[in-house]
Amino acid sequence: MNQTNEPTPATSHEILERIQVARADLTPELAKLAGFLLDNPNEIGVCSIRQLAAKADVKPNTLVRLSRAIGMDSYESFREIFRDEIRQGRETYPDRARWLQSLAQRDEMGALYAASAEAAIDNIEGFFASTDHRAIERAAREIVAARRCYALGVGVNNAIAQNFAYLAGMAIDGVRALPQGGTQPVDGLARANESDILIAMTFRPYRREIVEAVAIARAQGVRVIAISDSLASPIMPDAQHRFVIPTDTPQFFISTVALTAFFEVLIAFIIAEAGEDVVSSIESYHSQRHALGIYVEEKDKHE
Repeated sequence: MNQTNEPTPATSHEILERIQVARADLTPELAKLAGFLLDNPNEIGVCSIRQLAAKADVKPNTLVRLSRAIGMDSYESFREIFRDEIRQGRETYPDRARWLQSLAQRDEMGALYAASAEAAIDNIEGFFASTDHRAIERAAREIVAARRCYALGVGVNNAIAQNFAYLAGMAIDGVRALPQGGTQPVDGLARANESDILIAMTFRPYRREIVEAVAIARAQGVRVIAISDSLASPIMPDAQHRFVIPTDTPQFFISTVALTAFFEVLIAFIIAEAGEDVVSSIESYHSQRHALGIYVEEKDKHE
């Protein structure tokens, strides 16, 4: 069986569809391998050819033969589609972690380093190229005018929410990070109303507690600044402000490089919008810290 004239599949789903269609016409050995791959597609992108052949109980050359039977130029081009989807975040966290470990086993850490650098740069460039600064300006203006601003994020995003609340709180009052302590995200929104604004962020796989908190906030009249990796994110509909932030990475967790850049710009715009009093507020904040000896003074460093 030879289908090399067929167009190259663009996704792992297309490859699996081809395997499923071709399965009835394959030799027993190829059919055995096809059944294993259809049952265990996540193994393809994270295993070497020998590892995958051993798990399927076939010879490595059988993988080469199957790749050609479904129209691929080689096994490497077959596997690369699965590997690329892992790198782009379309597989599960465990799959991506196993892929990272496979790089170390093959002594490909230099490639991982390069991929990490490329992803970080692409994310930063993608954010600044696709985001209108006037949209961030409008969001900053509403934050300054709001009675309270809530910054909501869980997991790694909670640290970013905390950092935003800490820095923005030097300039304006009423900025709070959620959740706090052992509370649920919705707990901090119990008294929120139409005078308040909520910054909510979640990225694939989207967190249920964030989606639910945003829905409750909307029901209470709270304006929403939604931050996610796609306009299809469940927190995007009906949000007053929507920002799509690139998070691609070869890691098993999202990249927060562009997300951090977004919040740095947002804080700068908040300070710019807050008026003259913000300068004295920040000066007073830091003067008090100096008086309390929180900072190391220049003379202390030389003693």
